Amino acid sequence: MPNDNKIIARSFGILIGLGLAGFFVLRRALRLAVKRDNGAFIEYFELPPATSPSSAPQPLSGLTFAVKDIFDVEGFVTGFGNPDWAATHEPATRTALAVKYLVDSGATCVGKLHMDELAYSIIGDNKHYGTPVNPAAPTRVPGGSSSGSGVAVAADLVDFSLGTDTAGSVRVPAAFCGILGFRPSHGAVPVIGVIPMAQSFDTVGCFAKDPTILRQVGHILLQLSYTDVRKPQRFLIADDCFELSLIPNEASVGAVIRSIQKLFGRKALQHINLGDYVASAVPSLKVLQKEIGSDMGAISLLRTAMQMIQRWEFKVNHEGWLTTANPNLGPATAARTKAALETTSHLLPLLQRIKDEARYAINDLLKDDMLLVLPTVPDIPPKLNTKPESLEEFRNRAMDLICIAGMSGCCQVTMPAGEHDDVPMAVSLLARQGSDRFLLDTLLALYATVQVEDKADANQRASLSNGHFDAAELAKEKGNAAFKRNDFKNAISHYTDAIRIRGNNPTYYNNRAMAYLQLRSYSEAEADCTKALILDKNSVKAYLRRGTARESMGYYNEADEDFRQALVYEPSNKTASEALSRLKKLLYN
Repeated sequence: MPNDNKIIARSFGILIGLGLAGFFVLRRALRLAVKRDNGAFIEYFELPPATSPSSAPQPLSGLTFAVKDIFDVEGFVTGFGNPDWAATHEPATRTALAVKYLVDSGATCVGKLHMDELAYSIIGDNKHYGTPVNPAAPTRVPGGSSSGSGVAVAADLVDFSLGTDTAGSVRVPAAFCGILGFRPSHGAVPVIGVIPMAQSFDTVGCFAKDPTILRQVGHILLQLSYTDVRKPQRFLIADDCFELSLIPNEASVGAVIRSIQKLFGRKALQHINLGDYVASAVPSLKVLQKEIGSDMGAISLLRTAMQMIQRWEFKVNHEGWLTTANPNLGPATAARTKAALETTSHLLPLLQRIKDEARYAINDLLKDDMLLVLPTVPDIPPKLNTKPESLEEFRNRAMDLICIAGMSGCCQVTMPAGEHDDVPMAVSLLARQGSDRFLLDTLLALYATVQVEDKADANQRASLSNGHFDAAELAKEKGNAAFKRNDFKNAISHYTDAIRIRGNNPTYYNNRAMAYLQLRSYSEAEADCTKALILDKNSVKAYLRRGTARESMGYYNEADEDFRQALVYEPSNKTASEALSRLKKLLYN
């Protein structure tokens, strides 16, 4: 790999000497370089580890890493993903503190990695330098803005890498490339020597394939000393966030739930509707809703608040350069920078109030060693050359999930969770701000079991004859599509097909019950929910839907029991609480 630049430089000489023949040699050399490193590296160099005063090995001895081209390295220009930025800035006079921590701990830095220009994307493409090749899914985007950082680890070019995460720029490429990604608590790792994007959200994060390496690197970045490992008390499954995902829940989170049960017991699982919680705990969102005239849900409003703060801070940081350099930007980046430059500060007090409320609310939810489990992204990576409008729609849905850590300052780690359509899936664990060590320790404890469960799922799917698993899932997805069209009779028909193919799946019964409720077929809905609870006694959805059916049929005491049971598993469930208040009037008046 270090010889690639020499090959290319030599080819330039050939080009000058041989004209057209030289052109073809150059093109071949460039292709070889891209193929060799998947287009991840922008330049190679070596920062050897610092000499240890003692004979004892350093904690990161023997490990190699590379850094996103947003980190200063003494003597090199920090390019920020854009050639005009590189052309208008001098070489750095110091090395970023996070990079220095790692080199001082025995790791060798071997180069700089490509990124989305100005760190203003989560897709992974770059108009000027191209799109690094996603080793886990070559026909799909690698994710950004730390695109090269994710690809370099996924392609085994380095043991770990550094990226930054302002609005998902570590978590998204880690999810897309099928590797581990760690976004630390805001402010936990110094950003000295890192080009700011939006300082209220900027963090220095890292990628690795091995959870032990991720934990080691995380500890170095966080400058943490050893403490006893704490056992998680609860894992809160954000059911409504998984419903945002286009990937079937059983495929996306099933292995994680089974792993938690095996390692920590069934009582460690609890379900939550995060949107309901945010709506009740962040009251200033209602003010924003009126200000912008939107009927978005609470989490989408939270995402909007984050994007508005991000635009303003990006403008403050880079307006001078953007207006004087007039850089050549890709269309999507140009649109976002234009929106940022047009941003005003009149809503900043409200937005800051929302951020403060969200930080308190999410951190309070995760006190006493709680962890939130949610999808990292709402779908598998988009295909290369996806239409811009589709990418923007994906970006907004992804930001609904990404904004939770951003607006709360919490730490988050994303880990591989199997595949869907032969493309990586990922699930995230989120811990309260300052609980970074606890989060990394929990990941290490959980990771191996999740991978075993994922493999067991894959083997089961492969062993099912006649494609029954896929046929059942296809029928369910058809049912979901019909339900979204309000075609409830067809939805029931498709869910029935799924049940006939694979009758031990509680989700199929739950979904059919949902459709029956829309048609006021309450006894059928009650029967389906009862069957779902036989298969999964912790199903909050089944208790809620059966309670609704029973209440509609006048079975108030039985409905009351169902809603109370839902609150046992999900104490903050707003639907269950409101139903109990309603039933109280019916039962005692």
